[in-house]
Amino acid sequence: RCCAVNRAFLSDTCHAHTFTLVPELPEVEHAARTFARAASGERIRRAKVFHPYVGRHLSVAGLRRLAGRRVARVDRRGKHQLVVLDDGATLHVHFRMTGDWTICPPGAELPRFARFVLELESGSSVVLTDPRALATVELLRPGTSLRTVLGPDAVSREFDAEYLRGALAKRRVGIKLALLDQRVVAGVGNIYAAEALWLARIDPRAPASELGGRDAERLVRAIQRVLARGRDGTGRYSSTGVLRVNVYDREGKRCHRCGARIARIVQGARSTYWCPGCQINPVPRAGRP
Repeated sequence: RCCAVNRAFLSDTCHAHTFTLVPELPEVEHAARTFARAASGERIRRAKVFHPYVGRHLSVAGLRRLAGRRVARVDRRGKHQLVVLDDGATLHVHFRMTGDWTICPPGAELPRFARFVLELESGSSVVLTDPRALATVELLRPGTSLRTVLGPDAVSREFDAEYLRGALAKRRVGIKLALLDQRVVAGVGNIYAAEALWLARIDPRAPASELGGRDAERLVRAIQRVLARGRDGTGRYSSTGVLRVNVYDREGKRCHRCGARIARIVQGARSTYWCPGCQINPVPRAGRP
């Protein structure tokens, strides 16, 4: 049987108690490590695309270039996976809403929602499965950098309060929407943004450009604290994600901190959960150093 990698994703679109599969940063880290265990050092025999939308950034010539290349390592930047090949090229994979890796042994039947497949010389296959077919795969030439389209990783030293204030200086949208922009910070998804804003006591509707210095410091610490919940005993990310949420999917329930009712609003076509009782609009405080 093929072995599916991740099954612990939480939804970032529904507000009922039934969750769909949506990978957040910890799950993507887990997936990248599983890919590395299955394929590092292996030579790619053939690459196939089974859905045109998933492979829309991957040309026929790109598929041919993958054949014969050896997988050198697998990196992660935010929720993007970077499969570095022996010639310096990089296979850039973004799961988006419902992507996942499935590892298939030699001779195994491909899973139902197989969208992209790397057949390895060992006979096994690494399969990108995606029920909604929203994932993307592209081959970056040697020397190409994602820095032009992605901000610093949320758990890196580059991501600090000074950087965050500068990145938000001209953004008039609500702070929650700004955090979901991967050009601001890579790796913060809908669940983690809501949870971090609750920890930092910041109203998700507050204008991003008005974030004060102390609020930025609290928010950076909160983001990194929430993401740390997905780490396993080794300090790496596990596949379990956020184990206990304070606001996400808790509409109408009491806030663990102040007792007010958790509210739900829609921002950018996604549900935002927050506490009107203790998440304060930081604009009046923006003048503080």
